[in-house]
Amino acid sequence: MPTTTKRAVILLSGGLDSTTTLAIARSQNYSCYCLSFDYGQKQTIELEKAKKIAANYKVERHLTLRLDLDKIGGSALTDDIEVPKNSQVTDQTIIPVTYVPARNTILLAHAVAWAEVLEAWDIFLGVNAVDYSGYPDCRPEFLEAFAHLANLGTKAGVSGQKKFTIQAPLLRLSKAEIIRKGLELDVDYGITHSCYDPQGTKACGRCDACRLRLSGFAEVGIKDPAEYL
Repeated sequence: MPTTTKRAVILLSGGLDSTTTLAIARSQNYSCYCLSFDYGQKQTIELEKAKKIAANYKVERHLTLRLDLDKIGGSALTDDIEVPKNSQVTDQTIIPVTYVPARNTILLAHAVAWAEVLEAWDIFLGVNAVDYSGYPDCRPEFLEAFAHLANLGTKAGVSGQKKFTIQAPLLRLSKAEIIRKGLELDVDYGITHSCYDPQGTKACGRCDACRLRLSGFAEVGIKDPAEYL
């Protein structure tokens, strides 16, 4: 990769979308600083995957922050609430119980703080408005509003030093289109993790995240390299 002073903070969960987003940022010659969160989720396999992915991409730095969102609860990912399986709900106006209250707002706030210190004016995240399971903080309206907030509430923004840009390159892609893009960039999807409710190290194959992922690989016409029960 060519030498560059262009820096970016990448929100890296260890999943398919965030890994593809990291690959896209690298392909655009950004120096990548990856940010992961141990936010009290009931499974931490994704954090192990994120660490491996960051190492594989030889990112400038990989930082993992601890947030106690499990103490707030209110989500099947952090609280004593069952993760839905084989859901038939397709109405994206219905917000599922896997929604973590204000998660992307909280995570992006930390990303902006680190980005300001790094003088990294681009923040990448792998949200998607096509296959987004009804999460309100994965919509373009939210990203536009947050970018405005970031530039209103930071020294860099109000001083005119630089403006933050929220980059969501997967926003309007289907899961199959995301996978195709990742394959073009040689993403190893075998080391990514998407499942909401894994059993040991294996994905359940029945939660919303698994089903979206599996349908994407099926549409592309290749086998998902992740391990399933």
